[in-house]
Amino acid sequence: MALLEIERLTHFFGGLRAVYDLNLTIQGGELMGLIGPNGAGKTTVFNMVSGFYRPSQGQIRFLGRDIGGLRPHQVTALGIARTFQNIRLWNSLSVFENICVSQHHQLGYGFLQSVLRTPRFVKSERRVKKTAEEVMDLLGLRPYALEFPKNLPYGLQRRVEIGRALSARPRLLLLDEPAAGMNPGEVGGLIETIRWIRDEFKLTIWLIEHQMRVVMNVCENMLVLDFGETIGEGRPDEIRRNPRVIKAYLGEEEEEQSADSSANKY
Repeated sequence: MALLEIERLTHFFGGLRAVYDLNLTIQGGELMGLIGPNGAGKTTVFNMVSGFYRPSQGQIRFLGRDIGGLRPHQVTALGIARTFQNIRLWNSLSVFENICVSQHHQLGYGFLQSVLRTPRFVKSERRVKKTAEEVMDLLGLRPYALEFPKNLPYGLQRRVEIGRALSARPRLLLLDEPAAGMNPGEVGGLIETIRWIRDEFKLTIWLIEHQMRVVMNVCENMLVLDFGETIGEGRPDEIRRNPRVIKAYLGEEEEEQSADSSANKY
């Protein structure tokens, strides 16, 4: 069984078609990329998969279950976690608290049990804190446990956001432009971090990214959108040579020049 199956996924904002007839299958353990020019519909796809938008048409199946229309917390409970294009951390909470909060759906106790501090409450809170500490250790965040995220460099804030997602113990991790705002050195570290996270946590990762250095070095397969439609799918070397992808990114004139250059080269 595939981990994630998307069939004929379509979404409209009023009369505007944001995504049209998207079809995709992601297998367990895969590193998949989703790329395209600005406004191509990439984040809209992630918002539908993670429950922020309800699809206008089509199906999204996770481990064989139709999840189209579920709310975000229900999707998270099933095993899908995500980060955002613009970092969304709680700056009034410490790094440690940010990572603990994402485990809310796993608590297993109610309000009354928390007030009475029952054994179930105590056991669950211990588990939450242990998981947060383990994630911080793995991502090198323990020295910043009591810091507020707003006081950290941008690259560390990204790592906190990834740590918060990982503490939810997902099967599928969605990364929305994880390299945004990073300098070249931080981008190099991110490439290694993504590979390491996939292997260490036995995860499937689907990422949106504009920096070709990241997607071409990390992803095993890629899907390309332009104006909401799929214009390419395959391995990075196939995508790199795809004329429709070149045209979408560079324009028709540059595509012809690229084709002429390739012809002269070979």
